[in-house]
Amino acid sequence: MVKVPESLPARMYLLAYDLRKHKMSKGRAELGYVLRGAALTELYLDGRLGEERRKPVPGTPGDDPYGVLAQIAGSRPRSWQHWVRKDSKEMVARIRDELVRDGWIRVREHRVLGLFPRQEVTVRDPRVVKQLWGGASSALRGRPVAHVHSYDAAAVALAAAGELTTVLPRADRRRHKRRIRELTARTGPAPTAVRKVIGEQHAADAAG
Repeated sequence: MVKVPESLPARMYLLAYDLRKHKMSKGRAELGYVLRGAALTELYLDGRLGEERRKPVPGTPGDDPYGVLAQIAGSRPRSWQHWVRKDSKEMVARIRDELVRDGWIRVREHRVLGLFPRQEVTVRDPRVVKQLWGGASSALRGRPVAHVHSYDAAAVALAAAGELTTVLPRADRRRHKRRIRELTARTGPAPTAVRKVIGEQHAADAAG
């Protein structure tokens, strides 16, 4: 079995990579929402984050690798959507740099038309992405929901919420709607918040 990153945000970043096109499948804004949702979900699944009155609250003390718990603890109660949006673009850079440092990806800087800076991401070992795909696919189609590994369930829930077609093409999201709903219920409130935030962004883009 191929080794994969331990953190859920790192896994979701890799799942957003399109192996056929050799590039990220999502823009920085939407990817940032998915990664923030992944960080919130990881904390929730580990009990380091709880919920009161439909808002996240600190749970059992523990590691806070992305500073999300500290943000929540230092703020008045705010919605899950607020914390999905908070520092979302910075989250993309943080996870990308973490994956570069740990040897999962390479990033090459270049300029489009010699003017516009752009970062070209390459996954060092495509088998890592395929291993993560396999876990998500198994969660979607395999064993009973209660027996699915929590991170595989979260990968499906977050991929559906973030419209990651690398994991869940639109037809699969429709075909497996009930299963996705069950996996999302197992995962906690953050994926639903991601879906709402991205839906609001789509509506704003259409109106603008």
